[in-house]
Amino acid sequence: MPHSDDRFSTLAIHSGQGADPATGATVVPIYATSTYTQAAPGIHRGFEYSRTGNPTRTALQECLAALEGAEACAAFSSGLAATSATLSAHLKPGDEVVAAADLYGGTYRLLERVFKPWGLVTRYADDASPAALAQLVGAKTRLLWVETPTNPLLRIIDIAAVAEVAHRAGALLVVDNTFASPYLQQPLRLGADLVVHSTTKYLGGHSDVVGGAVAGRRTLMEPIYFHQNAVGAVPGPFDAWLTLRGIKTLAVRMERHSANAEHLAAWLKLHDSVERVYYPGLPEHSGHEIARRQMRSFGGMISVRVRGGRTAALRFLTSTRLFSLAESLGGVESLISHPATMTHASIPPDVRAQRGIDDGLVRLSVGIEDVADLQADLAAALAAAAHRFNETNKAA
Repeated sequence: MPHSDDRFSTLAIHSGQGADPATGATVVPIYATSTYTQAAPGIHRGFEYSRTGNPTRTALQECLAALEGAEACAAFSSGLAATSATLSAHLKPGDEVVAAADLYGGTYRLLERVFKPWGLVTRYADDASPAALAQLVGAKTRLLWVETPTNPLLRIIDIAAVAEVAHRAGALLVVDNTFASPYLQQPLRLGADLVVHSTTKYLGGHSDVVGGAVAGRRTLMEPIYFHQNAVGAVPGPFDAWLTLRGIKTLAVRMERHSANAEHLAAWLKLHDSVERVYYPGLPEHSGHEIARRQMRSFGGMISVRVRGGRTAALRFLTSTRLFSLAESLGGVESLISHPATMTHASIPPDVRAQRGIDDGLVRLSVGIEDVADLQADLAAALAAAAHRFNETNKAA
């Protein structure tokens, strides 16, 4: 069994994953059961119904809690289910949320189209600095919500400084840690109250499972557990098992994701067909120094603005061989996406434009393939995009 002094990879492989007491199985079994036989009414071995608890899910929750340095964790059926439960459990109609404006389109949709009619007010800060967020905090603010790095512009938010802003106001700080994963960043150790993940992404790591999680202090997790049990947004045991399997290699995968992305970002910023590269590992990135301080390395996500706008971007998106044009991120394979029409399509066009998510923006989830092959793939696609842009201009 793991020790409290064990390091990250040891915890990822062993936390919550001791030998099965019934059979000695080294790998946590998939407990494919909906119910559990009781010795007498109310007398059981810790489990009674799989909406309330399942041993495979418990193993995943214990592992994630260890990796984030949390007292407790709840695993969910998706990242948005985890987000919804966090908001529902800790807020009521009339409360206010302050959020960094650059955030996942699904989170924006949830805040504006589900919780706003319910009575929640969200104020968005285009500038995600602690001072700008503090200006939006009012008497009714109960929660600050941030991603770092942000989706899709890869901005970096100073977690420790924003935690101070939240706590001075008596509010909670929730950090969506999906882009970093607990290997690169542990927000709770920097002062955040709760950390949220789409475990679909780097934690699962193989694009074969959908899930989510919330972790934090036990007192903050209790209402989330209640909400989850009441509503029922739980992962199945096979989903929990797949996520656990992915977590075992999280450290080595994140090292390769980050190394590949750092190489490609440095190359892309010098490419004639690229107007701008968004990557916190570049020294000129506005959040570079904060990222150096609060992250182990800079992650596997890059966004680029392609020269030639929508025409060139669409050609680029459809000309790659190894980068699959697809939603999601964080898998071992590289993905390419168009935020304006894919991950952030639920944000109204005028709001997207205001936030810098235009039709020329492309997001890359850099996988763990050989980086030379990835660079060659992007080079060929950028050449195709430049040719299409030039041909269009000649025709005009």
